[in-house]
Amino acid sequence: MSLKFSPVDVFEARHNAPGADAQAAMLRTIGVDSIEQLIAETVPPAIRLKKPLDLPAALSERAFLAKFKQIAGQNQVFKSYIGLGYNDTTMPPVIQRNILENPGWYTAYTPYQAEIAQGRLEALINYQTVVIDLTGLEIANASLLDEGTAAAEAMHMLHSQTKKKGANQYFVSEQVLPQTIDLLRTRATPVGIELVVGDHRQIDLSNEGFFGAMVQYPAADGEVFDYKDFIAQAQKNNVFVVMAADLLALTLLTSPGELGADVCVGNSQRFGVPMGYGGPHAGFFSCREQFKRVIPGRLIGQSIDAAGNKAYRMALQTREQHIRREKATSNICTAQVLLSVLAGMFTVYHGPQRLKQFATNTHLLAQTLEAGLKKLGVEQTNTSYFDTLNLRLESAEMQQALQKEAEAAGINFRYFEDVRVGISLNQNTELHDVADILDVFAKVLGKEADQLAEEIEAAELHVPSTLVRTSEYLTHPVFNSHHAEHEILRYMKQLENKDLSLAHSMIALGSCTMKLNATAEMIPVTWPEIGGLHPFAPREQAKGYEQIFSDLQAWLCEVTGFDAVSLQPNSGAQGEYAGLLAIKGYHEARGDHHRNVALIPSSAHGTNPASAVMAGMQVVVVKSTEDGNIDVADLKAQADKHAANLSCLMVTYPSTHGVYEETIIDICNMIHEHGGRVYMDGANMNAQVGLTSPATIGADVCHLNLHKTFCIPHGGGGPGVGPIGVVADLAPYLPGHAVVPVEGRTNGSVSAAPWGSASILPISYAYISMMGGDGLQRATEIAILNANYIKARLEEHYPVLYTGKHGRCAHEMILDCRHFKKAGIEVEDIAKRLMDYNFHAPTVSFPVAGTLMIEPTESESKAELDRFCDAMISIRKEIAEVESGKADAKDNVLKHAPHTAATVLVHDWTRPYSREQAVYPMDYVRANKFWPTVSRIDSAYGDRNLICSCTPMEEYADQQEELVQADKGPSY
Repeated sequence: MSLKFSPVDVFEARHNAPGADAQAAMLRTIGVDSIEQLIAETVPPAIRLKKPLDLPAALSERAFLAKFKQIAGQNQVFKSYIGLGYNDTTMPPVIQRNILENPGWYTAYTPYQAEIAQGRLEALINYQTVVIDLTGLEIANASLLDEGTAAAEAMHMLHSQTKKKGANQYFVSEQVLPQTIDLLRTRATPVGIELVVGDHRQIDLSNEGFFGAMVQYPAADGEVFDYKDFIAQAQKNNVFVVMAADLLALTLLTSPGELGADVCVGNSQRFGVPMGYGGPHAGFFSCREQFKRVIPGRLIGQSIDAAGNKAYRMALQTREQHIRREKATSNICTAQVLLSVLAGMFTVYHGPQRLKQFATNTHLLAQTLEAGLKKLGVEQTNTSYFDTLNLRLESAEMQQALQKEAEAAGINFRYFEDVRVGISLNQNTELHDVADILDVFAKVLGKEADQLAEEIEAAELHVPSTLVRTSEYLTHPVFNSHHAEHEILRYMKQLENKDLSLAHSMIALGSCTMKLNATAEMIPVTWPEIGGLHPFAPREQAKGYEQIFSDLQAWLCEVTGFDAVSLQPNSGAQGEYAGLLAIKGYHEARGDHHRNVALIPSSAHGTNPASAVMAGMQVVVVKSTEDGNIDVADLKAQADKHAANLSCLMVTYPSTHGVYEETIIDICNMIHEHGGRVYMDGANMNAQVGLTSPATIGADVCHLNLHKTFCIPHGGGGPGVGPIGVVADLAPYLPGHAVVPVEGRTNGSVSAAPWGSASILPISYAYISMMGGDGLQRATEIAILNANYIKARLEEHYPVLYTGKHGRCAHEMILDCRHFKKAGIEVEDIAKRLMDYNFHAPTVSFPVAGTLMIEPTESESKAELDRFCDAMISIRKEIAEVESGKADAKDNVLKHAPHTAATVLVHDWTRPYSREQAVYPMDYVRANKFWPTVSRIDSAYGDRNLICSCTPMEEYADQQEELVQADKGPSY
């Protein structure tokens, strides 16, 4: 027997699921002889790449992890006392293992199908309650991208709500975090808001131009100001007040709501989430109830299901930008769900007592440090403080000597230009750390530091008595019941069991690309070399990150064909916004300030027009043809009409309808001929990689969803990363950063941290490293193969709305379900019925109302595709029974879907179909049934009776009794 050596540990074979035999069978079903023929009939030859991607050879999982360990090892993890919104913390191992490292949590999709997302939704309700309780305000959302963007969203929201005619000035205290001020400048200018930065103790808010004001609590240098008089002045002059606050400090300090603030924003990072060189972290946002219908982002609310049981779902304006488009006040499309779940569970685990003790310990250690520094003769200037000391040194030479000595000891402080030094302690600081800090100062001063006592003496809080918190918080049982590891473990598992994720079955969401999140890609995320760095640490301590950034930017340039990439945007929507600002900056640098018209197809993702308006552009909608393509005649007419003022065209490619438009090069040329630039939405980039590219079709800028094409998990609705690539003449207008200059750029930032969500970039780095150029191209080809296989199997049962000229779809397709309305069946009924078949619904009613958009990705096997197709065909037969009159139009298996265990385990079953048909519609379901925990949810009820925090105590006992009765009661 002849033996042949062949590598076995090949990652591509694990990512691209269908094997050779399966691919051959699928090609026969489609009616083509090869993948090459399929691609030739799908992708227009004019836009095909002329050569393969020039990327490093693919690595095995073992080889990658070994190499990446060396790269990460170049990072130096110092003890950072820099503060500025980022602090060292410890994620409890039980939470790290069972949430952050658990695909049951990180592979779930945004909870639009709430019946199979009750665990995540409850975790988010917990998070909202944490924010509401600690900030003292009535409403909180389920997180924003970071503190800086939360502050910007607050500014926009209040500007839209002011009743002061013509007021467009926004006061910002100079003591607000510098990265936040930078981001506010970026966001204010395009929409005509004038930022006024100054001393909050001296500003006169009686000027009628002011609509809002923002302060920091504690301030950026650590001072804890009493803002009561400032807020009273603002209220007297009808000026809204935003306070940026520290959640840990609020366990000891009077809440912003009690002080009179209208909005509170901040970052929940120090509740157990690693610094990660800047992100991802959940920004928080709370406000007064009067703003509940305009609060940006996602709001989780309580409602009831068909049985009257309590159920959670996303409430009110959750997809505002899709509904209101260019009239939206925010382009927020994603959140930081996984991070807010982590911060909320950190609070559940520790409870109010431990949280307060964390804060107390941190503050007492700061007092101990102050006393030791005073003995050394160092001046501390903060009158009131929580965790941060502000030290005035004698000279610049002393500051330089201190920095050298501190860094030699593995310690980072914050250094001011005026020879001050900031030291922010954290909940990981211990007495020996204080001793180490004092030793550094003693060496520089040529003195001996006194030996610290072994125990810290009790002391009063170092703030005015009026700012000492007296109100209660976190009184709900959920924050007072799970402090032992067994209890928190079981609680997290209980929530996990309520959610359907990629660990259960494929999630065939069109436009959202639920790809495999390989375990090997995820492993480095929790390494201390990745998570332990402060984003404002000296650059020489982050050599590993610099290599990650440099390599990833080069690889993304190769994939897109562009000349430069910015990794800063921490969501697709932020990437859109940054790309439009680059175009805007280009025009303005040429003196073309009047170029402000953005042409946007009617089929575009809703964030496109919302982002354009936020960038100060005027949106002009371009029609689509009946076959779903851009109406080129209308585009030409609009381009001619607005030629003098044309800024850009925003286009998605392949189109939002899942088709490679043949005319795309002509479309881009037309825009260029009229002096405009082409922005390509990268939502469908996974159908381009290796076959074509944004630069090849003629685009000038494109954002990439790393949480789609490049395998960062969706995390139940975030985190995401949305870097942008640009051609050379747009590169100078990519985002910069006020604290850490990014590649010498002078533009403002779009995210709070210089490289956005840096700590999850290793996931995409790993994916590209282990796939290589050939593997990435094959992934695109198999994604197209899988989509066309589903199309071939389903098109005789459901009309496929749009195809290319050879009858092929791209990586996704749209099934038209509108004609079922004649029988009383809505597309929502199909979506809910799929839950009974163990599947999450495809994208519902986007981009066309009454349709399903299906995208299987390359990571699903033929067996899984067949299960999904069999389920869809079975549902079509159920619809046919309604159409024929065999099943009642209202009392049928679709209208009552999904079916819970409580639904079918009643004593008297009175429905006209069997229990077996309800819950075991196909044999494969029996082997591994996923049970929805609630019946169909009444969203309208929840909007009319908005509850967005944990159930109030007085209702809690009553609702538990109601649930018991519902389980015992008759059928409904």
